[in-house]
Amino acid sequence: MSEAVSVTHTGELWHLVVYFGMVIMLVLTMLGLSWLLGQRRMDRATGDTFESGIVSVGDAQLCISVEFYLIAIFFVIFDLETVFIFAWAIAFFELGWSGYLAILVFIVILVVALIYEWRSGALDWGIKTRIGLEEASK
Repeated sequence: MSEAVSVTHTGELWHLVVYFGMVIMLVLTMLGLSWLLGQRRMDRATGDTFESGIVSVGDAQLCISVEFYLIAIFFVIFDLETVFIFAWAIAFFELGWSGYLAILVFIVILVVALIYEWRSGALDWGIKTRIGLEEASK
């Protein structure tokens, strides 16, 4: 009986091998035809970036303040935490008191982190140098 099972599995495997081979042939054919029939000239505007019909002006390497990245990271972190709290709110009755205590600890940790960020100056856009907690308490 084991021989019949192994023959059946190898008999079904050749469909996958043929399909995989045809996909590879199709990809190679498309790449080959695009190489043969595609343009080879380099115009002045070929390497330029083009977005929404607007010709770009200036250098793409801009000096952006780190505060933009900090706010983006804070947004992602607190947005993800909102998803966790929303999932907890949906399963509120199933989780009971243990779920309530767990989300309470979670929210306390969030508040402590937010206070730390506020006290260290991470949320202040006007201040260019950050102060530590020991300097802020003075």
